[in-house]
Amino acid sequence: MNDVVGALAGAVGMSHVIHDAAAMVPYLTDWRGRYTGRAIAVVKPGNTRETADVVRICASARVPMVPQGGNTGLCGGATPLADGESVVISMARMNRIRAVDGANNALVAEAGCTLAAVQQAAEAASRLFPLSLASEGSCLVGGNISTNAGGVQVLRYGNMRELVLGVEVVLPDGRIWDGLRALRKDNTGYDLKQLFIGAEGTLGIVTAAALKLFPRPRSSATAWVAVPDPQAAVALLALLRDRCGERVNAFELVGRPALELVLRHIPAMRAPLAGAHDWHVLVEVADALDGAALDDMLERAIAGAIETGLAVDGAVASSLGQARALWSLRENISEAQKIEGVSIKHDISVPVSRIPEFLQRARAALTAMWPDVRIVAFGHIGDGNLHYNLSMPGAFDNAGFVARTGEVNRIVHDLVAALNGSISAEHGIGQLKRDENARYKSDVELDLMWTVKRALDPHGLMNPGKVV
Repeated sequence: MNDVVGALAGAVGMSHVIHDAAAMVPYLTDWRGRYTGRAIAVVKPGNTRETADVVRICASARVPMVPQGGNTGLCGGATPLADGESVVISMARMNRIRAVDGANNALVAEAGCTLAAVQQAAEAASRLFPLSLASEGSCLVGGNISTNAGGVQVLRYGNMRELVLGVEVVLPDGRIWDGLRALRKDNTGYDLKQLFIGAEGTLGIVTAAALKLFPRPRSSATAWVAVPDPQAAVALLALLRDRCGERVNAFELVGRPALELVLRHIPAMRAPLAGAHDWHVLVEVADALDGAALDDMLERAIAGAIETGLAVDGAVASSLGQARALWSLRENISEAQKIEGVSIKHDISVPVSRIPEFLQRARAALTAMWPDVRIVAFGHIGDGNLHYNLSMPGAFDNAGFVARTGEVNRIVHDLVAALNGSISAEHGIGQLKRDENARYKSDVELDLMWTVKRALDPHGLMNPGKVV
């Protein structure tokens, strides 16, 4: 292994190879602290050619490789295994915006750019890159692509798969595929870029991407609305889309336990409405209309919802500061949960129309087994994606409950499958759901996935132990 480390240092420079055990620690544990692995070294290439050299060195020595972005993933997909046989390839140094083409509504960003940097580059060109995540200041574009990230504006703009026009990829044998074509139409055969979006680095390393931009809205309006139940929330979404059309950017469901955790653990957070409500939605609309007209449109829609019983109460933000405060309530749910303690987390999707059924049936099944279970349900109801997280109020009881994660997952995931849903909507598979994925995929799907994997990575060196 000393020969491998020496060769890597020759490829990228000794200062960009970390092989001291203490210095590697931040790269070896996932964001949740659930997975901790070991590695031969962490290497940080500075450009595509160096990345290809690193891959060739590892491939020649049959050393497994673990591509890593900002290490903000939630399923252990960028964490090496415990065997200590892998090299972690961090893309953090590849952080240039290579080009911005306003006329074509596209930009090219390297994999190590933060999502926030891409958003800022788009804004500087009076454009919008709409992917928006709570971790946008630290997550990297390569990781967003590898996990097919979603976020709060999928309802209007789609997830990462819809936002990528082309990719540059280092293949498992070290060859470079330049697929950075910023085209909306390219009907020349298989759409190869789609193989690498959502593949979590198991088929190659994305080093750069051509990303789709949009006209920047002139104004937005944000509201927090209390609804009587999830069925009313789904009906309210239909009403808003009828009244506001494609201006509806985001439609987030927040259950009462989720809001209470934020108010308890995050400083300076305030309840947006008087009284206690079991269910809330956070709505954002955006358009080229002036702000007053957009506010009026949203206020009228919410007033109509209250009159018909689809909403109980609501408040439209009267300033940018108020809008940000409302979004902070939603964006800090995960952080508040982390402070509260370990929970059993699910990132599921079902058809929007079946979200109320899922919530009702899942609660019934879980409380029959664990009457005191705390259900923290929130997420992107507009596209059918819920974060459905479970714990017990007391630490001692919760430890025993978490030990039964397999039983809990079986209840939740079996129901998701019965409703024609997915056990992973936007977080990926990684190590966390690899075995679960095999349970719910058909034999034909699994065979197709393995066929692709073997064709591109016959020695199984790219991010082993993940996805398949």
